[in-house]
Amino acid sequence: MYIFQRGKNNMGLGNAGALLILVAISLFGIGMANKNFSAGWNGNWNHTAGWPYGHLNANQTSNRIIVGGSENWHFGFNYTDWAIRNGPFYLNDTLVFKFDPPNDTTFPHSVYLLPNLWSFQNCDLRRAKKIAQATQGGGEGFEFVLKTWQPYYFACGERNGFHCKTGMMKFVVWPLFRWY
Repeated sequence: MYIFQRGKNNMGLGNAGALLILVAISLFGIGMANKNFSAGWNGNWNHTAGWPYGHLNANQTSNRIIVGGSENWHFGFNYTDWAIRNGPFYLNDTLVFKFDPPNDTTFPHSVYLLPNLWSFQNCDLRRAKKIAQATQGGGEGFEFVLKTWQPYYFACGERNGFHCKTGMMKFVVWPLFRWY
């Protein structure tokens, strides 16, 4: 009797097991990258800090981040570049979208949450959820809390996606866990 059958996966890992191994290797790599090896292998290892390099702190204060910084939320500013330069973002951080309410001199803006990368790349708003109306960006702005570990695809949906496509009013964030 043969133990291994031709053409069969006998390891029993499956996709879930492979993903678990990949996550474990990634965490180990991150943990090792954050160690100070200048004191040698026997020095500067804080065994009480947790593995790989700290404890998860779900109660740590969050950041309040103005989208676009001093530029706020407006047509013609590259928000994808802004997100890359101002990341990382963390769970429970609050993104604040500030924009002028519609008037005679400004175009209205809104905030949409797009469902996936394809919709984000194509500025396809058909399955997007409007999370801020054109009137919600004034004053202190519209606030959105990054509550779950997932990618968030944001875009302005005005003029059937024109602000997203041509005005560069879109960005993505994937919040990280806070470690200390």
